[in-house]
Amino acid sequence: MRKFAMAAAVLAFASTSVIITLPAISADAPAVVRKVLMQQDAPGGNTLSEVEVTIPVGGREGKHTHPGPLVVHVISGAFSLDYEGKPNITYKAGETFYVEPNHVHEGINRGTVPAVGIAAFVTPKGEALTKQQ
Repeated sequence: MRKFAMAAAVLAFASTSVIITLPAISADAPAVVRKVLMQQDAPGGNTLSEVEVTIPVGGREGKHTHPGPLVVHVISGAFSLDYEGKPNITYKAGETFYVEPNHVHEGINRGTVPAVGIAAFVTPKGEALTKQQ
């Protein structure tokens, strides 16, 4: 129930919209777009963020980490997740996955349509959401 309440709070406090385009991995790779839907102060000196992530067909995020936990719900398409120390898994529309803090991972779109997901982050206040590796 507490998780549901937190998710409801995330949606209730939706505010500013910012679009961040990550650098392409190669000159030929299409750019990944992250649109910040909401950022809100959270208990413990943290920030709660909700971000729409779109990986175009053939796109990849590049290996990166997050300073706090990440939960992603796939809205459309599929995210192929390369995750440090684990086998590659593809998550399809309607599925949700979790990434532990400071674990190297990369989302890749190996499908035929853009992959879109809603990512929820809890990060220490003032820290960047993502650190490229």
